[in-house]
Order: sequence, then structure tokens, then C-alpha cells
Amino acid sequence: MSTQRKLEALTWRRSSYTTGGSNGGTTCVEVAFGEGFAAVRDSKDPAGGVLTTSRSAWKSFLDAVCADHRRH
Repeated sequence: MSTQRKLEALTWRRSSYTTGGSNGGTTCVEVAFGEGFAAVRDSKDPAGGVLTTSRSAWKSFLDAVCADHRRH
């Protein structure tokens, strides 16, 4: 299966922290998980580019964001 088809088959989720803002609640990114990877895209442009990374790199990123949030 091509990478594009794999991405199209994913279930994309938005953050529970999505804000309403002036663009109708789309001020966020969406994330989806495939076999061994995480994919991130802009919710305002789902047909645009997709960033993919390993699940472990995604977890490290989230851990760092959460740690920084707790410090402030």
C-alpha cells in the first residue's frame, strides 16, 4: 500500500483543546497513528502536507510539552 493510501486510511483526531477563534474551531493540528508511526497535519488544510514521525519521537515530544507546561 502506498504511503498516501496509508495516510488516507488513518483515523484523525483533534485535540480537546481546539479553540473556536475566528476560524470556526479549527485552530489546531490533527494527529493519527499508523503501524509504528504518528502523523500530524493542519486541521485547516487536511489535504496539505503531513508530518510523520516514529511513535517514540511523538511520545518524547508530548512529554517535553507537558513538562514545559507544568513549569509555567
